[in-house]
Amino acid sequence: VQLQASGGGVVQAGDSLRLSCASSERTFSVYDMGWFRQAPGKERELVASISRGDSNTYYSDSVKGRFTISRDNAKNTVYLQMNSLKPEDTAVYYCAQARYSSWSLSGTDRVGYWGRGTQVTVSS
Repeated sequence: VQLQASGGGVVQAGDSLRLSCASSERTFSVYDMGWFRQAPGKERELVASISRGDSNTYYSDSVKGRFTISRDNAKNTVYLQMNSLKPEDTAVYYCAQARYSSWSLSGTDRVGYWGRGTQVTVSS
């Protein structure tokens, strides 16, 4: 499975970006998907996830109310809409697929496949 992420860039505080992640997984719709991020010197953390069936979503406290995760199963793509960006959102963002279709994506130990990462830089 290959996950191809795109949409990162350099923006100013308060701006918006939309990340996209296209998957080669043929049964994309049966897997939980998510976005993680890793800032320099910090551990990789889960930012948002979306479930396979009813598309329930999870957000970390740091992005709740500003970021929105969504998926288009017809396009095998998951998105992360990021609004009101802050300098502390600066990180490499990785999309991820759960290891098994029966697993939720609640942390790095639950990941089966990673995308290559896309850099998001927010200047103040």
